[in-house]
Amino acid sequence: MKRLRWPGWMPVDPYIVLLLGTVGLAALVPARGVGADVASGASTAAIAFLFFLYGARLSTRQALDGLRHWRLHVTVLICTFVVFPVFGLALRGLVPVLLTQPLYQGLLFLTLVPSTIQSSIAFTSIARGNVPAAICAGSFSSLVGIVLTPLLAAALLGNSGGGFSADSLVKIVLQLLVPFLAGQLLRRWIGGFVTRHKKVLGLVDRGSILLVVYTAFSEGMTQGIWHQVSPVRLAALLAVEAVLLAAMLALTWYGGRALGFGREDRIAIQFAGSKKSLASGLPMASVLFGAHASLAVLPLMLFHQMQLMVCAVIAKRRARDQDTADPADESAAHPVQGQPHHRVLR
Repeated sequence: MKRLRWPGWMPVDPYIVLLLGTVGLAALVPARGVGADVASGASTAAIAFLFFLYGARLSTRQALDGLRHWRLHVTVLICTFVVFPVFGLALRGLVPVLLTQPLYQGLLFLTLVPSTIQSSIAFTSIARGNVPAAICAGSFSSLVGIVLTPLLAAALLGNSGGGFSADSLVKIVLQLLVPFLAGQLLRRWIGGFVTRHKKVLGLVDRGSILLVVYTAFSEGMTQGIWHQVSPVRLAALLAVEAVLLAAMLALTWYGGRALGFGREDRIAIQFAGSKKSLASGLPMASVLFGAHASLAVLPLMLFHQMQLMVCAVIAKRRARDQDTADPADESAAHPVQGQPHHRVLR
């Protein structure tokens, strides 16, 4: 029997279909009473296990090797944790004309989330960019985000973030940072097992996120917060996110050129610096926002699907255009990875 495959022409990530199906299940059959308590406890355990696996997977040696290309990694981190939040703060002026306050809080939280790892690597590879740099940049972003995202949320969201408080920082440390560090400490003994069974554990990853989504949206249904969202508001949110994604894609590509990076490095910067991680953002939102997490993660879910579709098109275009690349890009290439580029001023 042949294994069923997702149609190649289908632009929607099959996992997004599962996420949307989970949202629909939560809308039709939300967890209530004892069931809600069980789902909440299971979600908490799943989040901790998820970040334990993240810690067990991250190669310390690979991370140290990647430090040689520090200019690229710093550029990606600035895009992820400085430029994105600045854009998020600027979008505050859209409330209440286009966005409601809860949707804006979710949009602002989206700008604070770390970059992706898997999709950044995949798109960089398709576009024939610097794959090792994309691996390290995504890993560094996820590692820094475990600490920096909650701190930025505390500073920018404050108590308006749906119950965010100092207790949330304690929860982040206990549910995310401690398991992550435990995974790093135990990597010496379990790293091989994790590598050999990465496909099975990948299913655990995704299943954990689905559980988090179900719990968050169940709480949203029981709280009745979906009455606050209208089709017009959702359309406005999609339009705002499309502009945000376009701005970051343009900034990372042309900004990388202005900083003197070669074509392969610019590809890694564009894909690692313009995207946000659903895998990291959902568990964090569940911890930070509690019962309000459903609205908080909605902008992230929409942005995630949008970035996958747009970046897939860009990656294929970059691959096709490689043979006819701008000569200025070639002149910017550097012989030693991580060293500054020197370009002739015109």
